[in-house]
Amino acid sequence: MILKALHYRTGEPVEIEVEAGRIARIASAEADRAERDALPYAAPGLVDLQINGFAGHDFNRSPIPPELPGTVARELRREGVTAFYPTVITNAPAAIASQVAAIAEACEQDTDAAACIAGIHLEGPFISPEDGARGAHALEFVRAPDWELFCRWQEAAGGRIAILTLSPEWEGSGAFIRRLTDSGVTVSIGHTAATAEQIEEAVASGARMSTHFGNGAHLTLPRHPNYLWEQLAQDELYSCLIADGFHLPDQVLKVVLKAKGEKAMLVSDAVYLSGMPPGEYTTHIGGRVVLTPQGRLHLAEQERMLAGSAQMLLWGIEQMTARGIASLADAWDMASVRPAGFMRLPAAAGLSAGAPADIALFRRGDGKLRIEQLCKAGKVVYRDEAGAGE
Repeated sequence: MILKALHYRTGEPVEIEVEAGRIARIASAEADRAERDALPYAAPGLVDLQINGFAGHDFNRSPIPPELPGTVARELRREGVTAFYPTVITNAPAAIASQVAAIAEACEQDTDAAACIAGIHLEGPFISPEDGARGAHALEFVRAPDWELFCRWQEAAGGRIAILTLSPEWEGSGAFIRRLTDSGVTVSIGHTAATAEQIEEAVASGARMSTHFGNGAHLTLPRHPNYLWEQLAQDELYSCLIADGFHLPDQVLKVVLKAKGEKAMLVSDAVYLSGMPPGEYTTHIGGRVVLTPQGRLHLAEQERMLAGSAQMLLWGIEQMTARGIASLADAWDMASVRPAGFMRLPAAAGLSAGAPADIALFRRGDGKLRIEQLCKAGKVVYRDEAGAGE
């Protein structure tokens, strides 16, 4: 298979030859003005480190139906996602075990789930019990780090828990983080009320990431020091950002990019209402919520309170580009090759010879990005028939 498209970084026409699931060759191509205008862009498939659900399918409702993980993997194709980390949040120990086991079982039984689920992200329950920092996580299930309990969950998950979000404010967090890191789990700091010293110790012990930086935080903080400044100051920490236009103001996004550079990444942190039409919904976590036509999800009784993210990575890329915070190429990298490289996935090679042929062909128009075709391991897994021929 040979794909002809505009390279997302240069805007120049290229030919991408795909063989045996990998990019065999990528080279410049000739194209006159009319042909160039008709070509889509080619970019690496998107990699989402944090997805709670999509299109009405929820990874945090028990029991998880056997078909759900594979269904989500297939639904995400229209969003350009070729790899993702289903996210299970704070819950009762038995519920967490059931949820991660169901995801693992799906990866054994469903080839689409196995191909696209790169690991499980466990967000909690070892987080801050404080209001604000805890976010929407249920206080009754928040608990101190427990290695034996985590090992039981990891066994239920078949070793697929790849990311653990925790707060290092608990006694013994440093030793716990070292054990996680030694076992191959990526530790991320989030939903925290930790002191600067505790965050410093966490990083020294192996923590590598900040979960949805700037969210899951108190409304008011000491001027300095505080846990946001400290996470920005820790050079080893990568920062994940929800760039949906609602969770973080532009000023914060700009500052994080200045501080972190290529260690800034985009996540959706999407809840199961993402991909659903606007309207009022009743959820098992936030109660009555409203998804506005503008894409904002808030509590029905408190319009100022967000009820999670309802937008995907494509939306975040659009926001970063439209607001002049990042170029299209850099914003796309923040949602593709950077998270892939961070998690040491082969897709980190992007559009280069020898890389997995996880390729998104997309078009731009009216500030929107639309996936025209998606390849996973060289196989066309999605084609936008409605937009074909435009």
